[in-house]
Amino acid sequence: MNAEIICIGTELLLGQTVDINSAYLARELADLGINLFHKSTVGDNLGRIVPLLRQAWNRSDLVILSGGLGPTQDDLTREAVAELLGEPLEFREEAWEEIVTYFKKIGRPLPESNRRQAMFPASARVLPNRLGTAPGLLVESAGKYLFAFPGVPRELIGLWEEQARPFLKRILTETGHPVLTSKMVRMIGIGESAMEERVMDLIRHQTNPTIALYVGKGDVLLRITARGDSEADNLRRIDALYQQIRERLGEYIYGTDEETLEEVVGRQLLARGWTLATAESCTGGLIGHRLTLVPGSSSYYLGGVISYSNQLKTQLLQVPEAILREHGAVSEATAKAMAEGVRRLTGADVGIGVTGIAGPGGGTETKPVGLVYYSVALPERTVVEHRVFPYNREGNKEAAAQAVLGLLWKTLR
Repeated sequence: MNAEIICIGTELLLGQTVDINSAYLARELADLGINLFHKSTVGDNLGRIVPLLRQAWNRSDLVILSGGLGPTQDDLTREAVAELLGEPLEFREEAWEEIVTYFKKIGRPLPESNRRQAMFPASARVLPNRLGTAPGLLVESAGKYLFAFPGVPRELIGLWEEQARPFLKRILTETGHPVLTSKMVRMIGIGESAMEERVMDLIRHQTNPTIALYVGKGDVLLRITARGDSEADNLRRIDALYQQIRERLGEYIYGTDEETLEEVVGRQLLARGWTLATAESCTGGLIGHRLTLVPGSSSYYLGGVISYSNQLKTQLLQVPEAILREHGAVSEATAKAMAEGVRRLTGADVGIGVTGIAGPGGGTETKPVGLVYYSVALPERTVVEHRVFPYNREGNKEAAAQAVLGLLWKTLR
């Protein structure tokens, strides 16, 4: 099966919106073993969308559209698909009921213009969208398939995961297409080159499964992919290779597939019956945000202090003024005092402290931009690490948060 992606929206061409949908879809198609040969972007213009759509429909088995399903006059994907098929647009009561239900759920009045979102080409199937107002659509014709998704990433991902991916898996199985199965191994505390050295012999002799290495934000990833007649057979092959990888890299592996560090440390804390509190300076609450993304985190995360100023460091966290005078706010001693201080303040079993220079200004020769000290205070000991990150302000904050959670995982383990 050969696929093509078309992203629709003038805002994409103007650079006002970054296209993350096609990157997501490309990864998903690769995981299914579907060849992606073309990706295109086109503005909100029916005269340009339809020729591009015809070209894609003629040369590809699967066409995926992103965007243009909103309620306004420049949302033209439905009209373009109808013109491709030579069909009229029809009002679908089931789609309208979904839209009405969504607006009731969010407590907002329903504009009449949203009726456009319930119009579909005659042969198209409605794909309900529980995360927004724009239903998706599916067209099947002569062994070809066309999906149209809303351009909002979370809505596109929701429709893909709940409806498109299972549908395509079934089609691939029925047509005898080899099944592709992957397992992502997530590691922290080791670099990509060092990771590769430990599994180089496995890479050199790989056949099925195969190994691919990636660099994430503050961690490294290793993907194992097997191809076979069934997912069960693939999983057996993957597990055998995974065990070899664990023997060499187990001390760095914190999770697999979609697991995050915040989920893993949450399970560690629950297993011990411990609570956690955070004291953040340069990360500005980002660690607390990530911890609270995990459902049920209130059972172990007590809360945090964003002590951006020295005043709050001394008043709330009881960081001694002498430490700030002698070592500065960005120092090992301050990070340690912050972690221990928030632990005392909240009564938590574990405290985290992080302080650094996110940039772009504020750095010196001895304390450059990107320098971050972070600490974990446990009931019996406190550990401190530091790193110098090379990114912009946002990147340094994200990398620091990942490093702090990595130290917490390592320390709890």
